[in-house]
Amino acid sequence: MPELKRLHAGHAPAVLAFELANRAYFAASVPDRGDDFFDRFTDRYSALLAEQEAGICAFHVLVDDDGSVLGRFNLVNIEEDTAELGYRVAQHVTGRGVASATVRELCRLSAQRYGLRTLKAAAARENAASQRVLTKAGFVLIGPADPAELGGKPGDWYRRDLVTGRRRSS
Repeated sequence: MPELKRLHAGHAPAVLAFELANRAYFAASVPDRGDDFFDRFTDRYSALLAEQEAGICAFHVLVDDDGSVLGRFNLVNIEEDTAELGYRVAQHVTGRGVASATVRELCRLSAQRYGLRTLKAAAARENAASQRVLTKAGFVLIGPADPAELGGKPGDWYRRDLVTGRRRSS
């Protein structure tokens, strides 16, 4: 059974394998990471872990029973009680509800573990699958995204207010 885990240094080889195996698939719907990402993967990966340690971001991987990465699910630009969600899943598991279930799980963790109250996510208008994942996970359309945020593609921002289970004083 796949498990959502917080990213750590030991995941590096599986993350690189995941990115390389799915590069062409991802490039069809999201901006390509570029050759520099792969050429400098070790440095970039270390920088991500440093950002996570600083509390700016929280990175997660969906790990299969064999240790391979099935998806990456990230919370970035964490400020106060809000973050942006980004994710990508391996081509061979698309269409099986993996992304939707994992995004819902990350929403739960965002409230419980990180104390977040709101998540935002952008999706290109041509990426119908990502739009479906977000709406199935309780996100609502809030308005257009700057194409520069989506590799030059037109898109929209979505938002989900999280239930934290904490009572607020009146």
